[in-house]
Amino acid sequence: MKILLIQPAKPAKALGGEDFSVFEPLALEYLAAGVAPDHDVRILDMRLEPDLQAVLADFQPVVVGLTAYTVHVNTVKRLCQQIKELNPEIVTVVGGHHATVMPGDFSTPGIDIIIAGEGVFPFREVIRRLEKDQELSGIPGAVSLENGGVLIHHEDQGLDLDALPYPRRDLTAGYRQSYFSEWMRPLASIRTSKGCHFRCQFCALWKLTGGRYLTRQPERIVEELGAIREPYVFFADDESLLDTARMALLADLIQQAGIKKHYFLYGRSDTIARHPELLEKWKKAGLERVFVGLEFMGDRDLKLIRKGSTVANNLQALEILKGLDLDIWPMFMVRPEFERRDFANLRQRCLDLDLSFIGFSVLTPLPGTDLYQEVQDRLITTNYDYFDFFHTLLPTTLPLQDFYRELATLFQRSRSLKNQIRLMGKYRLQELPSLFKAYGQLMRRVKMLAQDYGA
Repeated sequence: MKILLIQPAKPAKALGGEDFSVFEPLALEYLAAGVAPDHDVRILDMRLEPDLQAVLADFQPVVVGLTAYTVHVNTVKRLCQQIKELNPEIVTVVGGHHATVMPGDFSTPGIDIIIAGEGVFPFREVIRRLEKDQELSGIPGAVSLENGGVLIHHEDQGLDLDALPYPRRDLTAGYRQSYFSEWMRPLASIRTSKGCHFRCQFCALWKLTGGRYLTRQPERIVEELGAIREPYVFFADDESLLDTARMALLADLIQQAGIKKHYFLYGRSDTIARHPELLEKWKKAGLERVFVGLEFMGDRDLKLIRKGSTVANNLQALEILKGLDLDIWPMFMVRPEFERRDFANLRQRCLDLDLSFIGFSVLTPLPGTDLYQEVQDRLITTNYDYFDFFHTLLPTTLPLQDFYRELATLFQRSRSLKNQIRLMGKYRLQELPSLFKAYGQLMRRVKMLAQDYGA
């Protein structure tokens, strides 16, 4: 059976995403591994190859599977409609994060099957039954929908990550030189864990595993790493460092195996602050860059979002990472309630941190989070194209135009010129013109975002 798996591009009005990072579609590579080589599977990454009609005409799939985060919902629904118009006999399957937290959003004409939860095993069963012309209603967790579709809910709480097959990276061979995050290219991705046992108000990932932290055996991770060709590797975990003993063992095994890579992973500031020896060990194993969600520079704000860390943790973690000469990717949140003095205070705090790179996002109530439930009736837009962490979904204290001008200034003036030049030094010389162009376009768009909301 011919199966096409699609990674959609972000909608035109959404910011961020593939403008500065394109990670390999690891979820689709896992799905492919679950059904290949028994079937003819192709992965289409529409961020890099947008001509769906040409691929459908050439490949002529029987089944098309698509994955979606919240920002992709409208795009995926349009793609499914387009697929059905070209060939009504194609079976369309939608899964991914948004299908897990809000499956009802995909209960529309054009979508035949929705898979909520980890998709490898239910998707394999869907393909098996379609091939044998059997009813899908017999699949555990399957429910018939009013529009004639089927919803299959797969619980992830007891999932054994080591039971999953290794992802089929060979199916993205034609794209792999284009996967990157800023200067780290070409960049592979690997999953070593899933879930988190913290309860952040703005995050839904901990809910998907019932608050459990699911992990893979270090030996399996090392075996998979040994087959990855790219020099840079991103750990596509919800949170990479929570099980410190396991991560210490993994670092040791990587060194013992003689694997030489440059790693990029997520780490909580409180974990880093309490375990500097773990970061030192990982530095020796090849760790180059750490994403740290600092969120706010006030303990009151951190407590409100149930972050579970403190400003002291944040500052201590930054000092540890600086002392190890690790690249730091810190992220702060901007509240819609910010006034000019709040932007100015955050800008000065960032300058005081003396960092080469700082990221900012607008506090976004994503579906599936406790925050979304609390503020749902206050949303100023429910257009999923705007769920990109740049468009505000809640009323701003400042006029929208002023809010976005302040946000653009925050991006532009939160680092010293010396640190901006230091960051540019990480890029190859030939990459700088496209970097300047992309950054300039982003800042122009940020300043004009108020226009997206109309009157």
